[in-house]
Amino acid sequence: MDQKKKWIRILLFTINFTLYGFAQQTLVQGKVTDSIQNPLPYANILAIPQANDQDVKFAISENDGSYKLGLVKNQTYEITVSYLGYKPQTLTITTADQDVIKNFTLKENPDQLDEVIIKYTPPITVKKDTITYDVTKFVTGEERKLRDALKKLPGVEVDREGNVMVNGKKVTKVLVENKPFFTGDSKLAVNNIPADAVAKVEILDNYNEVAMLKGLQDSEDMAMNILLKEDKKKFVFGDVEVGAGIEDRYLVHPNLFYYSPKTNLNFIGDLNNQGIKSFSFNDYLEFEGGFGKLLDDAGSYFSLFNSDFAQYLNNQDFTDNMNQFGALNVRQSVSNHTDISGYLITSNSKTQTASSALNSYQNIDDPFNENRTVANNLNNFFTIGKITVDYDPSYKEDFAYNAFVKVTNNDSNGLLNTVSPNQNNTIQTLTDVVALNLKQNITYSRKLSKAHTATLETTYNFQNDKPITEWLTNQQILQGLIPLEDDTLFNILQTKKSRSHNFSAILKDYWVINNFNHLYTSFGINTSFNDFFTEDVQLLSDDGINNFNSAGFGNDFGYHFIDTYLGLEYKFQVGIATFKPALFYHGYLWRTQQFETAETFTKNLFLPQFTTKVEFNNSEKLNFRYRLNARFPGINQLANNFILSNFNSVFRGDNQLENQLYHTASLSYYKFSLFRNLNFNLNTSFNKRVQNIKTVSELNGIESFNTSIMFDQPEHNWTVSGGVSKKINKIRYNLSSRFSYNDFFQILNNETDLNISKSISSTIGIETSFKNHPNLEINYTKDFSNYQASGINNEFDNDRFEVILEYDFLKDFIFKADYTYDNYNNKSQAINNTFDTANASLFYQIEDSPWGFEVNATNIFDVRFKQQNSFNAFVISDTRTFILPRIVMFKLSYKL
Repeated sequence: MDQKKKWIRILLFTINFTLYGFAQQTLVQGKVTDSIQNPLPYANILAIPQANDQDVKFAISENDGSYKLGLVKNQTYEITVSYLGYKPQTLTITTADQDVIKNFTLKENPDQLDEVIIKYTPPITVKKDTITYDVTKFVTGEERKLRDALKKLPGVEVDREGNVMVNGKKVTKVLVENKPFFTGDSKLAVNNIPADAVAKVEILDNYNEVAMLKGLQDSEDMAMNILLKEDKKKFVFGDVEVGAGIEDRYLVHPNLFYYSPKTNLNFIGDLNNQGIKSFSFNDYLEFEGGFGKLLDDAGSYFSLFNSDFAQYLNNQDFTDNMNQFGALNVRQSVSNHTDISGYLITSNSKTQTASSALNSYQNIDDPFNENRTVANNLNNFFTIGKITVDYDPSYKEDFAYNAFVKVTNNDSNGLLNTVSPNQNNTIQTLTDVVALNLKQNITYSRKLSKAHTATLETTYNFQNDKPITEWLTNQQILQGLIPLEDDTLFNILQTKKSRSHNFSAILKDYWVINNFNHLYTSFGINTSFNDFFTEDVQLLSDDGINNFNSAGFGNDFGYHFIDTYLGLEYKFQVGIATFKPALFYHGYLWRTQQFETAETFTKNLFLPQFTTKVEFNNSEKLNFRYRLNARFPGINQLANNFILSNFNSVFRGDNQLENQLYHTASLSYYKFSLFRNLNFNLNTSFNKRVQNIKTVSELNGIESFNTSIMFDQPEHNWTVSGGVSKKINKIRYNLSSRFSYNDFFQILNNETDLNISKSISSTIGIETSFKNHPNLEINYTKDFSNYQASGINNEFDNDRFEVILEYDFLKDFIFKADYTYDNYNNKSQAINNTFDTANASLFYQIEDSPWGFEVNATNIFDVRFKQQNSFNAFVISDTRTFILPRIVMFKLSYKL
């Protein structure tokens, strides 16, 4: 704890010192008018410092012509004021302790209004949702990549990974010459596009890929469009990296790109045993590119997030890993109106994982602890392919077709040991999962008239999964729940087959009554046809088979679901506020069949929605959303025969389950001040479940029997998060915090109890952006969590101190290092752990040379595990996850 306090004091001292040294600025303000004193709104005021280590400052005049500039004291600036149709005015000032009032009177320039000859291009132009930077006015010629040029644009920030923020808002898509740059990922663009190829950068707020739908469909996306110089519209770039290290570590990583206005090619390869994954879950979502707007909902996202495929992509903690990866991405412009694009991704990996956990079983008559260790060997293979055809013959018409295929084959061999008062057992688990997923999607948009625009979207999705699981143990498990026969080795085999055909279609009309009133009408249908087969058997040592069907196991279940709906949305504007109340009527029809027994159900629901957006100006917004949601159970929750969920649990569904019903509301406030270099955001969300599908558990030791029922007592979830970021000269100060509250009922051993969980996490930090000095990022995070159940209170806290250093020195060297210190405390179990991790690299590359050399070390302190906690209805877990040991690598790279 003394070491933790020391780090906190160092952080606070650093913040106070830098605040004292850099908080003073000189305010330059005034008005911009024409020769007869009429105000000139949206005039550009640009302050370029003479000193190379200072930033360019920028302001735009308000409606009354007023402006404000915050300049660093004791610096000399050249201030240029420009306005289209007027002669620009320039003056040089040196700031001092006193604020400066300076008014500008611009004179008309008739030559500039000539459509044939335009003699002046302002460095920045601002329209309602578009900011255009003339990059050539800000760069010096020393910049190598786009990220270097972007950092010199006022209001634009680029972090170490390549994420771009403009006026405090994150860029979500990158275009080059108005077309998506490969996957649209900003990191790919800013780290690879040569800086000398860029003429202008356009920032497009509230971006929509279909231009005619802008202003009709709600969008919070921000796009960055790169406009290239005429002689730089074809280029090849990329790099090839190879490396070798101690204990036979290796790395081969080619990353090659070709760009032209008509053709894009991208190949990424990776072969390594360092635990590095070239393809993450976020990369998968970016490659998907928002596949199918009908699938863009919480249910679909969490279904994907919790899938076996996503769990593999998200797993970053191994004791050993070998990864083989290749991806090819192609885009071809067939004509001015037609683009064809596609990608193919293949990955094969071998992974070893290990963990140990202390599980505290609570909320029962006789609480106890279980010690559990798990080791796994996993082989994961997947191939993903997608092809897209975009056809937009005119502004009034847009067509897109997507076809997607994913094939996965994963197997694992796991060994689990569990020790508790009633059990000491070792279980081997073998799994083999083969899955096929096919999707097709068509979207068509057409402007029918000046007042009406229509969209049609259809999606077909086929999923076929065949998981096989085998449990082997020399002791009986789940006694009284599964009918095991005596044997020397208990071998339990489970076979599952799950197949689904899903089809969705929506037809929507956007009626623009006038500039302040819109009426949208939707008609749609969602259909799902599912089959679910399970079989649980015991393989006997005499080659016999003990089928558990006699004990109520085994499912051959069919589930057909049809949702037909009609929606009406009215969007109207009052002053700076836009309101959109909506009402959707859903007619549901579903049918279940277990073997020969079939039942049919119907239900009708009205589901209201309401959104409000208050736009005080381009940099200050308030959004409110409310929605009543209905979510129906999946086929595994409906299949009403027993099924083994794990070595210690059995589940039975209920075909009488209906929909969950819950309210969601969210409020967000965002404000950015270019003058103050201040970014502030505050968000809160509230969920109330009024009708819920609840798991009912019967617990005996670590073994449980679970089923589901409809539950109508309300449960709540509330989160509040916020952050403030302030940049003073070269230093940014960050403060963020998040609070969450969740209450929910658990039904365990015929008792119903209310559980409450609360957590709060706060981070304070600073980061520097010096040009000629080392750059530091320092963060301190404090986490508290509290879990209350049946009068038992469990408390956890964690302190994290993080330092990231990046230093460019001697022109050709780059040193990077990061250090993280954690102090973890489980107060309920009196467990306290401290651990720290560090990584470092030294990179050398002569300027303008394609060759680079790097020495890289990860996990310098050779830490072997991470500590974390989790909880569910009756178990609180304190888990150690084991990680890769120290790795030292020497790398050689060649950059095109």
